Amino acid sequence: MVTVTVLATLLTGAGCAPGSGGTADSRDEDAPPKTSAGSLTWEFEHIADFSGKITDVAALAEDDVWAVATENNGESSAHLLHYDGTRWKREALPEALGSSLYPPALEEIGTKTLWLRPHTADGASGVNRWAQWDGTRWSSVPNPPPGSADDFEATGPDDIWTLDTGEQTAHHWNGTRWTAGRLPYGAADLAIAGPADVWAVGSRSTGPGTDMGTGEGYSQPASMHWDGTSWKPVDTPQAHFDDPVPPEPSAVLSQVFVLDGGEIRAYGINTFNHGEVDDEPADQFLRLRRDGSTWVEQEPAPGGCAQRTPVAQDDKGLFLDGNWYLTEDGTCVKIQRHRLPLSTGARKGSNQSLWLEEIHRVPGTGEWLGAGHVQVNQSGDPFGAPVVVRLKRGG
Repeated sequence: MVTVTVLATLLTGAGCAPGSGGTADSRDEDAPPKTSAGSLTWEFEHIADFSGKITDVAALAEDDVWAVATENNGESSAHLLHYDGTRWKREALPEALGSSLYPPALEEIGTKTLWLRPHTADGASGVNRWAQWDGTRWSSVPNPPPGSADDFEATGPDDIWTLDTGEQTAHHWNGTRWTAGRLPYGAADLAIAGPADVWAVGSRSTGPGTDMGTGEGYSQPASMHWDGTSWKPVDTPQAHFDDPVPPEPSAVLSQVFVLDGGEIRAYGINTFNHGEVDDEPADQFLRLRRDGSTWVEQEPAPGGCAQRTPVAQDDKGLFLDGNWYLTEDGTCVKIQRHRLPLSTGARKGSNQSLWLEEIHRVPGTGEWLGAGHVQVNQSGDPFGAPVVVRLKRGG
């Protein structure tokens, strides 16, 4: 599942289509954008009848889709939306989950079970309660992960990993018990490449490149590998600005991604405290790939995909953050979108922004769903319309 990353698509202006250079689109707002061979478009699958947003979506089948939604009713209360193949129905959070300050997250556990987990990274104390859906009912997860699951990855019910960044620890479930492994460095993300092949990335504050000789530290990108026995540090290229080095520099890898073919990729940034000096350098986008036993720099993608990170993959290419798509042949495509119908209260002159928090493939199909909201900015009546969208490919 894709976690942590937010996919933001800006529907610029009133009726401007992506790639139109900002020129006005004269089509009716309820009409779909024009499609062409190879084009991609998010079409509305469901528009909720309240102001708020959908924060997550997951599916066991085409007729068993779940989403987490929050309503802007003064309390930002969370609830579930369920699609049974016929209609979307609002449901309360299961009692097995307990209470949480933030909307819970949905996680796939193999092909037959979904877990609904609380966000415990806020340091909330109390019983760690998770819920599970087996296709028929919600019940308690008998052995939920210990600690704070800041990242969650699973290949099946007998191979689950969570990352507790506060404790610099990764937890693994083998179908029988949880075991904890101390990470060599602070980690921001992890990914599973195989049973004894798990990667984590983050930053380190000690070792080569971290001492600038002025008493000021310079955190460096870090990567770590689980070989089935223990977590070990992996040599990772350093990042540096040219002199004069800007104030409070720091470099970190914030995402690791495993391609379907097994290639490991990592992404991050080399940045600093902006606004302190004149003639500031630009932040440096870090992109690495594993070449045998070494990290090497990736070739940048073309156009608008150049500084985008992958969030999912299908058999035709990579979905990138910001709602871009990189095809297998290296073509960078902006995913198109609809405007809300006028019946939602969105006026013809409104500015609309589609923000997707999660995209997810429907198991057993080539269909993709996205979850988020359309932010409608208009005089006197701005609102957020929670939406589930479905990807349509041009013929």
